[in-house]
Amino acid sequence: MKRYLITLNVNGDAHTLLVKGNAILTNVLREQLDLTGTKKGCELGDCGSCTVLLDGKPVDSCLVLAIEADGREITTIEGVMENGRLDAIQESMINHAAVQCGYCTPGMVLSAKALLTRNPNPSEQEVREAISGNLCRCTGYVHIVEAVMATAQGRLTPDDH
Repeated sequence: MKRYLITLNVNGDAHTLLVKGNAILTNVLREQLDLTGTKKGCELGDCGSCTVLLDGKPVDSCLVLAIEADGREITTIEGVMENGRLDAIQESMINHAAVQCGYCTPGMVLSAKALLTRNPNPSEQEVREAISGNLCRCTGYVHIVEAVMATAQGRLTPDDH
């Protein structure tokens, strides 16, 4: 199998790596860069647990070849925190009980973050559409939607009004 020298710009840092031509971005992030917040789920692009932001847009990293990401900006859940502080969507999800087992949480956070970046005041329907590619078997989505809506409104806890 042919190998390629690529540069992945992950969470603001450039990483030059040697990868096989069929290497999947999920595996490269987890195995070569030790960024295990990107979860492996169905590996078919159905569950969203492997969601990362590629040039600011949510993608299922299990469907992206690492060589396709060469030179592009990648944000994983590890890159969402700034200066040791959780991002507003992360705080809101914790405070609104939108996190249970946590397996879907990284993908949910990244999908919600991408939505709020492009649309800071989404409707509930737009939130539901934005997270529709992320499956959660624990929460039933109600608290997740509430957390995203609250973040858009600047309410990080359920008691903020």
